[in-house]
Amino acid sequence: MRIAFDLHLLARVLLTLATAGYAFATVLADFNKTHATNPKWTPHARFHVVWQISSYVGFGLLALALIWWPGPMAVERLYLVALMAAIVYAAFFVAVFAMPIYGGAAYDKNGYLPFAAPVPIVAKKWDVNITIFCVQLVLLAGGTLAIAAASAG
Repeated sequence: MRIAFDLHLLARVLLTLATAGYAFATVLADFNKTHATNPKWTPHARFHVVWQISSYVGFGLLALALIWWPGPMAVERLYLVALMAAIVYAAFFVAVFAMPIYGGAAYDKNGYLPFAAPVPIVAKKWDVNITIFCVQLVLLAGGTLAIAAASAG
């Protein structure tokens, strides 16, 4: 007996998780004393983080509608959602790799500190943001591969 496996559903679930990472987890992570209400941040920097988070929520809601709303061009909409998430995550990694240019840091001492690496092969401590965004990239890649596999039929 063959078990049917719906690759479109898998793609939708994985893209929903990838979307939730940038659209809703950022609300929990950044609308608090580590970011948006951090007294050590300048008011203008706090303005920008609230603007960024609000934009991500809006794009996330749009992405969820594209993922789950019934109608034509379902595969194309899933690819669009994957592209939207790829832009957000790519921009994050641009900011990470460009830190030496603009004097940035992956964390503040009064923010989310690095944690002990569960597998200390590359480093003894892992940054929370970079770790979570790497996991999100895996979900996004899986969702994109599921779209391609479903389309290939």
